[in-house]
Amino acid sequence: MIKLYTAATPNGWKVSVLLEELGVDYQIHAVNLSAGEQKSDAYLSINPNGRIPAIIDTDNDDFAVFESGAIMIYLAEKYQQLLPTETRAKSTAIQWLMFQMSGIGPMMGQANVFYRYFPEKIPAVIDRYQNEVKRLFAVLDRRLEKHEYLAGDYSIADIANWCWVHTHNWSGVELSAFPNLKKWTATIGQRPAAVKGINVPPKVSKEDIKKAGQQLIQ
Repeated sequence: MIKLYTAATPNGWKVSVLLEELGVDYQIHAVNLSAGEQKSDAYLSINPNGRIPAIIDTDNDDFAVFESGAIMIYLAEKYQQLLPTETRAKSTAIQWLMFQMSGIGPMMGQANVFYRYFPEKIPAVIDRYQNEVKRLFAVLDRRLEKHEYLAGDYSIADIANWCWVHTHNWSGVELSAFPNLKKWTATIGQRPAAVKGINVPPKVSKEDIKKAGQQLIQ
């Protein structure tokens, strides 16, 4: 059994969408970010970084895994799905997963903070992060011009990037200039596992979202 500690954020959705795609049983433990539960001693014993998501694999001596990308690789290898085993194909999938973790996630996250939450609107900073998001979107768009999915077959690389890209409006960035990315985003958004996964745990109120966003700048 997989115990999933998560909240309604793109990084959290990466793991819940993956678990839904894998079709395995898992228990949801919602972490209340606005109440600071991620900083509690109990949670820090699972994830020393005090962030979501994290998992505990009760079938593997209660092995704990934190960092969303590491969790995705662990689960894909455990259940032998959504990550190729051939060396080059596996490397390609992991490269695009790392692209999300090092680029898409951090830059969209910063765009979110300065576009939505920062108490002072600083146009130069907002432009800087939104332009970087657009640059990264262009990289994905070029890749998807000749590939249905990022690494050949549908994989954890697509799940990870999609869970962020589909929230593009939250960063104040449109997809109209990226037709291939827009089509890919819509296609994955119709997958039953994606639809179900982004509702795990249930969405929080706008007030709680605001509180969680404010914590990002403290």
